[in-house]
Amino acid sequence: MALHFLLDDPVAAGPGEVVVLTGAEAHHAAAVRRVRTGEEVTVGDGRGAWLAGTVESVAPREVVVRIAHRTDAAAPRPRIVLVQALAKGDRDELAVQAATELGVDEIVPWQAARSVSRWDAAKAVKGRARWSAIVREAAKQAHRAWVPEVAEPVSTATLARRAAASVALTLEPTARQRLSAVQLSPEDARDVLLVVGPEGGIAPEELEALAAAGARAVRLGDTVLRTSTAGPAALAVVSTALGRW
Repeated sequence: MALHFLLDDPVAAGPGEVVVLTGAEAHHAAAVRRVRTGEEVTVGDGRGAWLAGTVESVAPREVVVRIAHRTDAAAPRPRIVLVQALAKGDRDELAVQAATELGVDEIVPWQAARSVSRWDAAKAVKGRARWSAIVREAAKQAHRAWVPEVAEPVSTATLARRAAASVALTLEPTARQRLSAVQLSPEDARDVLLVVGPEGGIAPEELEALAAAGARAVRLGDTVLRTSTAGPAALAVVSTALGRW
């Protein structure tokens, strides 16, 4: 499979035209992936544009690709959104990476009551930037036409309001209903929200607030998954139900 690279801005180029990789992406292509003149590669803008072409020239700060084919992928509908509680260590980041590779459309950091990791204003800016960088690299690795957005961190109150306007599913090991038993329709335009708690689980008052907003509590089998694996596992189930897989 051809190497894939991402542009920072929307691209309008078509067959016969050139696109130019610059900055960090050019360095990555030239110095890390060591692309060569004449090599076939793909280039995207993370907003649906998908370009296939041939490398015309390689320099440390500029890689030129001549486009042979262009396709434009429609944004997935309904969107699958992972609401990931902040977790200690790198467990939330592992969830973000895997979910991106598996096809999530948006990731929402959640400051849950039992989150050991806490983001103040300064940490929120850095944390969101870190998650966005992870998402970009994972999307590039997975050859995704659309790069997921990382939203601003939300409180439980804000999350409940969003859940009310979505098909919200709270992952809770004690729930009676299995996620695989939930009926999801690809014709329903509402976002499918997958809410994942931190290491200590979702607090009772949070479960009540989400339920009051219309979120359904569901479980994944009979085992308790880590916060780093629950979201990606649920994403696989939902992607199958929606016919994506």
